[in-house]
Amino acid sequence: MAKIFKCLKGREWAFLFVSIILLIIQVSLDLSIPDYMGEITQLVQTEGSSMDEILHAGGIMLACSLGSLVVTIVVTYFSAQIATTVAMRLREQVYDKTISFSAADINSFSIASLITRSTNDITQVQNFLAIGYIALVRAPLMAVWAITKISAKSSSFTSVTLIFIASLLIVIAILLKASMPKSKRLQTLTDGLNNVAREHLTGIRVVRAYNAEKYQEDKFENVNQDITQTNTFINRATGFFAPYMTFLMSTLTIVIYWVGVYLINDAQGMEKITIFSDMVVFSSYAMQIIMAFMMMTMLLIVTPRTMVVLKRITEVLDFDNSVVEGNKADVPTANVAIEFKDVCFSYGASEENVLDNISFKVNKGETIAFIGATGSGKSTILQLMLRNYDATSGQILIDGVDIKEYKQSTLQDKFGYIPQKAVLFTGDVKNNVAYCEKPGLNIDASRVKMAVQIAQAEDFVDKIGLDGEVSQGGLNLSGGQKQRLSIARALYKKAPMYLFDDCFSALDYKTDFNLRDAIAKQLKNTTKVFVAQRISTVKDCNIIVVLDGGKIVGKGTHRELLANCKVYQEIVSSQLSSKEAEL
Repeated sequence: MAKIFKCLKGREWAFLFVSIILLIIQVSLDLSIPDYMGEITQLVQTEGSSMDEILHAGGIMLACSLGSLVVTIVVTYFSAQIATTVAMRLREQVYDKTISFSAADINSFSIASLITRSTNDITQVQNFLAIGYIALVRAPLMAVWAITKISAKSSSFTSVTLIFIASLLIVIAILLKASMPKSKRLQTLTDGLNNVAREHLTGIRVVRAYNAEKYQEDKFENVNQDITQTNTFINRATGFFAPYMTFLMSTLTIVIYWVGVYLINDAQGMEKITIFSDMVVFSSYAMQIIMAFMMMTMLLIVTPRTMVVLKRITEVLDFDNSVVEGNKADVPTANVAIEFKDVCFSYGASEENVLDNISFKVNKGETIAFIGATGSGKSTILQLMLRNYDATSGQILIDGVDIKEYKQSTLQDKFGYIPQKAVLFTGDVKNNVAYCEKPGLNIDASRVKMAVQIAQAEDFVDKIGLDGEVSQGGLNLSGGQKQRLSIARALYKKAPMYLFDDCFSALDYKTDFNLRDAIAKQLKNTTKVFVAQRISTVKDCNIIVVLDGGKIVGKGTHRELLANCKVYQEIVSSQLSSKEAEL
């Protein structure tokens, strides 16, 4: 709950304070109505009572009712303002926190769970606040105040009411014990449902290619069935409670009148009128008390689920990022652009290192390439440079400074990164290429065209134009087109270092050659890091690092490795002829 209170600013605190005052006034007005009802009952049955007296009491009762209505409208308005504002600020906090997560941090939660926490969980909190805090103040106040008022009037009626309240509390205890564990489990099941749905939708092409619709449907059905059964149980429990409350209120009214009949029968003269008046008042108070307990019960039913979602939201907000940001900014480029010193790395709690004692140095303006079998750790080296993960041991220097000392924004500004799998965003070609531009700044169209030209994307960009639509994930483009736009985006940035993570694999050999030639000419003074499978991509690099099983098994130029590295020789012989290898 502390997170919610931190989301309240001066305006919301004022709304909350005023709402509490108004709720006290509303309860006072509601509990005044039975008193005036009793007064009218006595006036009607007392000889000599004037119509003006009856109308006066009735007018006050009507005024109390209208006043309660006005207060309810105002309090509902305030509660809606508080709930939506808190939800908005919680969403902002959760989103900002997830943006700061490294890849390792995201894996700690899963993407599906983070989406649920950012949307469904916060909506649950909003719905609870919209009605919950009203019930939290009004229901206990109403119950205690009403019981206090009736206890001073008639011990017989009070005893009957307390017996019914006791039976109600027993049912409430049984209901909560049965439904609370189910309410707590519901959010975890929602995570599972989102995960299955997301997996199916993102992999729909593969699902259809393998005729696996039935398999996916069964997975979804299992999770959906769990959620349905849990929701059904909770709804049945709350569904039972409503008719039980109706039965209890009706029975209590009958019993109060039944007891009243005996009391009136034994009374004398004006005492009969007083008892009859008390009976009418008591039945009204009894309804108020039962309704107050009903509100508290409904609140208690939804509270466990709200507590669960608040805990899940708090887990995100209080999560300690595995990558701790440094404070160095505006670090100038150095002669040694990138240096790894005995770097080891393993994912999570895995004992086996993915990278083992990796050491190399790249000077400013040089080109280095990493080649090796799938799973040898090539892309992981780039992820460590970007600090999506921290090395288990060893040191990584960028421009002579340990990357742990950099502010994240400063470190990212040093790189133009092209991922292995092209990622595009909903919008147009121009905005995707100029993605690095700060919001509000004008996009340099000529710079966009130059980046597109170097990336060999002119052929299709000229057809659709710089304002051509790009759908979510670039689904309206081919794999090669997406990859070239991804490369153009990095080139537009004009960074001092470029990281190419096997991004030429979706290109044909001619486009690959033309692109590498254009990059060599246009980016000759920048530091370039290639991860590749093709020998043609890496053979002209200043340094080629050969990886095998997370270890460096060769390092040098193309000719040096041909002479002394067996693994490199095997890769070359599998792709090039002896004559081509010597070129």
